Amino acid sequence: MSGPRRLAKFVGAIVLAALIFCPAVVAGTPSHTFVMAMQIDDIISLDPAEVFEFSGAEYSGNVYDRLVYFDHDDPSVIGPGIAESWTVSDDGRTFSFTIRDDVRFHSGNPLSAFDAAYSLRRVIALNLAPAFILAQFGFAPDNIDTTIRAGDARTLMFSTDRPYAPSFVLNCLTAAVASVVDSVLLAEHEVDGDWGHGWLRTHSAGSGAFSLRVWKPNEALILDAYPDHWRGAAAISRAVIRHIAEPATQRLLLEKGDIDLARNLGADQLAGLAGNDDIRVWPSPKGAIYYLGLNQKHPALSRPGVRKALRWLIDYALLQETFLAETAVVHQTILPRGFLGALDETPFSLDVEKAKALLADAGYADGFTVAMDTRNAAPLIDLAQSIQANFALAGITLELIPGDGKQTLTKYRARNHDIYFGLWGADYQDPHTNAGVFADNPDNAEDALNKTLAWRNAWETPELSGLAAAAMIENDTAIRIGLYEEIQRRLMEDSPFVVMFQKVDVIAQRIGLKGFVAGPTFDTVFYRGVVK
Repeated sequence: MSGPRRLAKFVGAIVLAALIFCPAVVAGTPSHTFVMAMQIDDIISLDPAEVFEFSGAEYSGNVYDRLVYFDHDDPSVIGPGIAESWTVSDDGRTFSFTIRDDVRFHSGNPLSAFDAAYSLRRVIALNLAPAFILAQFGFAPDNIDTTIRAGDARTLMFSTDRPYAPSFVLNCLTAAVASVVDSVLLAEHEVDGDWGHGWLRTHSAGSGAFSLRVWKPNEALILDAYPDHWRGAAAISRAVIRHIAEPATQRLLLEKGDIDLARNLGADQLAGLAGNDDIRVWPSPKGAIYYLGLNQKHPALSRPGVRKALRWLIDYALLQETFLAETAVVHQTILPRGFLGALDETPFSLDVEKAKALLADAGYADGFTVAMDTRNAAPLIDLAQSIQANFALAGITLELIPGDGKQTLTKYRARNHDIYFGLWGADYQDPHTNAGVFADNPDNAEDALNKTLAWRNAWETPELSGLAAAAMIENDTAIRIGLYEEIQRRLMEDSPFVVMFQKVDVIAQRIGLKGFVAGPTFDTVFYRGVVK
């Protein structure tokens, strides 16, 4: 490496350190910079065709634009994004979008329908974790050139394999995977036909309100406001997201004024902020659920009686009142509250004797040994330890394997776990966002294309797959609700999923901060309106 390049790298490191580690003597953060503490160790990639983690989705929502958006105050309303208008053919299969003519990428390249078509095709061709959100409409690598096309610079068209409810299709397009990327820039960085994926995993090619400045895994994300954004420039010039794993440290930094906003405070920290007039605390209910995923490759977990027994070995009420006070509510079905057809039934509670009887009937009267992967951060690790203690009451030895978000997710996606404990968040505002991943596994082979949560847990679902497919295309709302209710009840009766709580994202911020938007999904958290 040459001398000038070494110097540039050294200077860059100093700048990053200055941005991330503000001295305690500084009273408050810079007026033009928004500084937030958050657990961001789950980020695996910055490519929106691959992003499928909470922090990565939030990043995508601020760096990329999409064709359409739902109203975060009323998710039933779909509004324009990069597409200023759209139409649907009489047969319900062809969607046409008129693309805005005043949008430029951060590179300076104009955004056109050709970029939008490229972006959707790219998702299908790469076939990474979130690709099924678009692939469910019949798109495949061998047909994308004809099913997804640009008529001209302002007209994007795509044709689905059969009619779907237009609202369902549009809701899927609000997901982070449908972000529009700069096709010209990515072509410059393409290697061996990878659609620029290798480069985009650590860079950006968007047109959103912010552009990527720096990503230091497990340290920080730094974003610069894009002055020529089509919605207008953000009021702040920079957003700094610091990875602070410990909620207690987040609270300390917030009270000292070293950060403007904290995202992961727990019950103890929130209680400690009571009466602090400098801090505003407010809830943002999320379509995310805490759950256990039980790998059916494990001999014991493959027994229906064992799966049911585990549901009776969790003290839902105690955990909600202690570790999850104010930050979650007991919820035991796959559809979060607020979604069409969501059930609010909570039939399970801690009952050790019932669990023991079920284990005995399943052939495990003396229990068994099993491992559980969990993120090594509050509150997950605290909840995991409580679950470990309760399992022991029924003779089950639970070995905890803590790791950062990236480690646990990578292992889970390869279905190399016994039990996975984590959060699952809705990708779009339609009940199929969860029914399609928890109840549908059309191919249980190791090299399957559609790697849903049911697939990750090696659970074959022929009957439920049929129900999910029927619910997805049903236009009668009452019938559709009934189908989703049946799916939820079947999953509660027997499945490899133990659903426990629904998350409430509690925001704690300095009183002078305004304009931070926290929508119902993790990719509808926006910084562009923040003012200080």
